[in-house]
Amino acid sequence: MTSSQQSTLHYPLGDTLPGPAQTLEVAPGLKWIRMTLPFALDHINLWLLRDRQTDRHGLVREGWTVIDCCVNRTEAREQWEQIFASALEGLPILRVIVTHMHPDHIGLAGWLCHQWNAPLWISATDYNVARVAMKDRDGFGGESGADFYSLHGQRDEEFLLHVRGRGSYYSSLVAPIPDIYHRIMDGDEIDINGRTWQCIAGYGHAPEHMALYCPELETLISGDMVLPRISANVSVHSSEPEANPLQLFLTSLKRYFALPQNTFVLPSHGKPFTGLHTRVQQLLDHHHERLNDIMQASRQQGLSAADILPILFKRQLDTHQMTFAMGEALAHLHYLWFSRQLTRRLDENGILRFYAPNMQK
Repeated sequence: MTSSQQSTLHYPLGDTLPGPAQTLEVAPGLKWIRMTLPFALDHINLWLLRDRQTDRHGLVREGWTVIDCCVNRTEAREQWEQIFASALEGLPILRVIVTHMHPDHIGLAGWLCHQWNAPLWISATDYNVARVAMKDRDGFGGESGADFYSLHGQRDEEFLLHVRGRGSYYSSLVAPIPDIYHRIMDGDEIDINGRTWQCIAGYGHAPEHMALYCPELETLISGDMVLPRISANVSVHSSEPEANPLQLFLTSLKRYFALPQNTFVLPSHGKPFTGLHTRVQQLLDHHHERLNDIMQASRQQGLSAADILPILFKRQLDTHQMTFAMGEALAHLHYLWFSRQLTRRLDENGILRFYAPNMQK
């Protein structure tokens, strides 16, 4: 995003951030937690909402709802322990809501639920995909992942060796997931301390991502669907090799135009901001610009996913980033293939290439 684009968004809190293992109130009864991640994307925002619930015995319990959890690492658990001691005002966690099944969001959900005997609330698709991923021997990598990337033109041996070694990647970052859960669906209204939060499903980044919008506060907990400085990763994976996630993602983004432009957006990465419609349009424009760039390149030669990495990513990628980049490159190619702007075929080296119609032999 250019500096001029950034200037069209407003950051009400400026550069103020919550300190390590601290919280910062961003709206009445809504606290911001910021935890570190061991990746290039080095942090995640989590949310702690004051709550009140009636239990099965009819007794009213005061406490907190947590939204998203961080990865399962010692450092994150230690930060949570400090928050338990300093930010909960002596009250329990009553419920854990997870926007989607990626490790930085669901990683410590099971641990938090166990610590507080609290239920997990999540979409059915993401719950079940997470459960499968915990048991999958390839776990978003392994031999099948390496074969998948090789098919799409990434033949670098160091990278493929890295992918083959990622067989336990997901389960290494996610604590055991509870055996039972509470399903949340698009359009559901969740009562959190007397305020209604509407569930908004989004697709393309995760199987069934849930953002939450509170009309009373005009506040959106956007998860990864709407981020202020980057676009969420939109990838094709080896487990669903002919998916069209970019189409799903762009369609999902347009739903946010129905919310007020001045909505206060609480993203999972980056700083809280206003200018929702502006940011959604920026994201739509960004992806369509990259699609146009790919179409231009396809008129010169057949393209594999590996071929278009320099078109989508102008920076040097490490091996961890490369897995996301390959998935995103293929998502853009599939968008054009499904819309019949490109055709595809296997070349003589066993690489799937995509062609503009006039290039197909």
